[in-house]
Amino acid sequence: MTMTNTELQQRKDAATPRGVGVMCQFYAERALNGEIWDVEGRRYIDFAAGIAVLNTGHRHPKIVAAIEQQLGKFTHTCYQVVPYASYVELAERINHLTPGTHAKKTAFFSSGAEAVENAIKIARAATGRSAVIAFSGAFHGRTMMGMALTGKVAPYKIGFGPFPTEVYHAPFPVPLHGVDTADSLAALQTLFKCDVDPQRVAAIILEPVQGEGGFYAAPQDFMRALRALCDQHGILLIADEIQTGFARTGKLFAMQHYDVLPDLMTIAKSLAGGMPLSAVCGRAEIMDAPAPGGLGGTYAGNPLAIAAALAVIDIIDDEQLCARACVLGDRLKERVHGLRGAVPQIAEVRGMGGMIAVEFTKPGTHEADMAFTKQVQTLALQQGLLLLTCGVYGNVIRFLFPLTISDALMDEALAILESAMRAAADNI
Repeated sequence: MTMTNTELQQRKDAATPRGVGVMCQFYAERALNGEIWDVEGRRYIDFAAGIAVLNTGHRHPKIVAAIEQQLGKFTHTCYQVVPYASYVELAERINHLTPGTHAKKTAFFSSGAEAVENAIKIARAATGRSAVIAFSGAFHGRTMMGMALTGKVAPYKIGFGPFPTEVYHAPFPVPLHGVDTADSLAALQTLFKCDVDPQRVAAIILEPVQGEGGFYAAPQDFMRALRALCDQHGILLIADEIQTGFARTGKLFAMQHYDVLPDLMTIAKSLAGGMPLSAVCGRAEIMDAPAPGGLGGTYAGNPLAIAAALAVIDIIDDEQLCARACVLGDRLKERVHGLRGAVPQIAEVRGMGGMIAVEFTKPGTHEADMAFTKQVQTLALQQGLLLLTCGVYGNVIRFLFPLTISDALMDEALAILESAMRAAADNI
């Protein structure tokens, strides 16, 4: 007998810890492309996509077929014990598709945080240095090093310290909040003068577009300056593309919007269409720095996930999802911009391709309006649209619709979004 949402919620509260925060009070029964149905039969339009994991939608038939085919062969050998050709094939394709024509190598892992951890390991092995610089508002995972690098305290860091040492933070350039490229670069110079010798810095890591931090894109001049700074001091530049990758920004990777290249990239989330898979891709000589056995993991590069990822790459190409991301993102931005007169809380609508966000502040001020943001999210959910918030102050709604969503479903979702925003504004 199917349980109700209320019954499952009671079981969940009794059986699982509160530290695993859960946003929704309903329980998924099935999903397809841009829609989820709960155990009571109610349908939701999914603009969360498992936090940017489902750029190719729920249960894309080509991904399902690829997994089923691999399931008929084998599910696990541990690549480091008995390797398999699909791992090598996916590495070759990632090496070819990531920015730059230089020689590259790729290693696979299971989660985004694992990829970040291993990118830091690789950078330290390649440089013989230990320090790492990250940025305010960054999110790099929930492991100890991931939390150390993350530039947002609540809820990720509270009660979990001390964190690994030799991690430093500089302000990320966000002009809306009064921090420009010059300010961020000056802060880096202050770090070098006051806190850490640049000759001890192994890597600078950043998201080309911050995810949890609020969907702020790194300015072009800032990315160029970071590349020059890294070259000057022998520091490696790591691009965390875990949320930005696989067509979300209108290009396969966000770094393709810039005219500089990273030394290492971390990728995950939409890489495998819902299967747990991540990777570090980088310059061949840097990737070869760790000794044999220094990289890997029991489940790293799981064959089912590898099969899904190969299908994802084909789908993005066959269905032209990079172009689709731009079309959908432009439609969303136009709709939200059209609400500025009715919703004075709209401070900024921004984003690349289909990686769009709207930031809310109290009208006439620069003060973050978290309560209004939460109200929009709640009202939308009541009408069947699933939205995620983000930002250091929780006053940003990010839109992570599947890039395979139909035009009709997108129109329905935008109508709900408009209704929720107007209703929230009218309640003030």
